[in-house]
Amino acid sequence: MMAGTIWARRKGLHDWKDYGEGRALRRTLGWPHLVALGVGAIVGTGIYTLIGIGAGKAGPAVIVSFALAGIVCACAALAYAELATMMPAAGSAYSYSYVALGEPVAWVIGWSLILEYTLVCAAVAVGWSGYAIGFLNSWGIIIPPELAGGPHAGGIVNLPAIVITAAVTGLLVLGTRESAFVNTVLVIIKMTALALFVVLALPAFDSANLVPFAPNGWGAVEAEGGKIGVAAAAAIIFFAFYGFDAVSTAAEEAKDPARDLTIGIIGSMLICTVVYMAVAAAAIGAMAVSDFAGSGEPLAHVLRSLGWPGPAQLIGVGAIVAMPTVLLAFMYGQSRIFFAIARDGLLPERLAGVSKRSGTPVLMTIVTGIVVAAISGLMKLDEIAALANSGTIAAFIAIAVSLVVLRRRAPNAERKFRVPAHLAVAAITIVGCLYFFTSLAASTQQWFFIWNAIGIGVYLLYGIRRSMIARAAA
Repeated sequence: MMAGTIWARRKGLHDWKDYGEGRALRRTLGWPHLVALGVGAIVGTGIYTLIGIGAGKAGPAVIVSFALAGIVCACAALAYAELATMMPAAGSAYSYSYVALGEPVAWVIGWSLILEYTLVCAAVAVGWSGYAIGFLNSWGIIIPPELAGGPHAGGIVNLPAIVITAAVTGLLVLGTRESAFVNTVLVIIKMTALALFVVLALPAFDSANLVPFAPNGWGAVEAEGGKIGVAAAAAIIFFAFYGFDAVSTAAEEAKDPARDLTIGIIGSMLICTVVYMAVAAAAIGAMAVSDFAGSGEPLAHVLRSLGWPGPAQLIGVGAIVAMPTVLLAFMYGQSRIFFAIARDGLLPERLAGVSKRSGTPVLMTIVTGIVVAAISGLMKLDEIAALANSGTIAAFIAIAVSLVVLRRRAPNAERKFRVPAHLAVAAITIVGCLYFFTSLAASTQQWFFIWNAIGIGVYLLYGIRRSMIARAAA
């Protein structure tokens, strides 16, 4: 480890090997588990809802928007794959930034990831609650209004959101392998639902629905208080792709990191890109964009319009199944990032304990569950939930920069997977993410900087003195 000024504080490429028993996670996951984890995190409410929002901005050319967003995320995924196989430790972008860019930058990235994962988990729990309440109502089971929403919605607490958070937390505490098995089963169910949509909608494909193909242009232009166009839609759809970074948080628990992480990260991205484009093509070909763009459940709306009410109901059930897998993947990733930061001394180290029975960070998982339950049960998440997106963008940019830095600083280091044309891949990731950040609302950008200003304060008051590197140099 290097010490000196805080800007010179960096971890070595192989420091992750120094974690002894009680501070290292157990390797129990194979590549099928990691592919399922990635697909589970990526394929959630985004494909069920964002296709309508994106189509409203781009028209039929939303298919191109999916491709553009997929290209940027695929480049980020390649960078993740190289760094994760070089340093198969928990912590994802935080851990890689610690080696490449130093402790202060790593803290900012870790703090941003905490923002991303916590808000995604809370937002998904609230979203699941809405679908679950509607589904229960259709069966005559009524949740009292006081327990169906937080104070902002006229209730007391969002009980279903707390229940699903507690259930996922309990599953994660039980063990990584057990939760991975349940996640795989749920992923198969929701992918089957999307395949059913494509099979039923594709025969109704009408090329007339693709004209005009890009009615709002190919860029991003201001209109009616927002931005429209193919690029503007890509900036929105980008957020339906992220989640594959959750796979990298499992690096320390992969049986064969070099093989399993590469397949898990890149495989999940390829699968999801193909599925997204197939679903988009089937939906747009089956119905004029104007007929489903404003729907809150566009895929179900398309099937009902085609005379398939039963399968449309199954699509709704698929959405209910999809959300817990996203919640599981992000709560898993959140607990591992918290764990890695605490293990490095930037958060209280007692949170980094590992259970001898399950080989998982039980205390940190429970803390994560409590925080997510409190936010989802009591708080309103409409505009502030967009902050999760800014945290993701910061992590992706850090990953791309770390890729280039380590290629120059450690050119001969062993790389189980090497990104081809790494400079081009890094450039696409950075430029694409910066563009997506500028597409966010100004208030979201402001809150992102406010959050990180708070984080810098926490670092200066605690982490700068308590980190493992600072104590080793003392």
